[in-house]
Amino acid sequence: MAVHTLAHEYYEWGGDTLILNVLGTPLSKRDAIGKPKGNQLKISVKAQPEDGKATDYMVRFLAGEFGVSTKAIEVVYGRTSIHKQLRIHAPQKLPSPLQKHP
Repeated sequence: MAVHTLAHEYYEWGGDTLILNVLGTPLSKRDAIGKPKGNQLKISVKAQPEDGKATDYMVRFLAGEFGVSTKAIEVVYGRTSIHKQLRIHAPQKLPSPLQKHP
């Protein structure tokens, strides 16, 4: 599936909802939010890429990073792909890659 182009390369705001294009990397040595790569933000997780389990793990990891519950993060598309779009409803904090861009 093609990645939707957003207002700020890899993210945009729709009211209080953050829409984020993600390039996921499963089986990483650590969980981390990396730098943007093209129109996606690189996010690495330690989980296995098996039947969407890495995406579920990523949602749990990002919930902590954004200060929200897992229910506040919607996987728009890419549950079983490295190319994803997420909607994060009312994030309470922003990780550093998002703080650098207004």
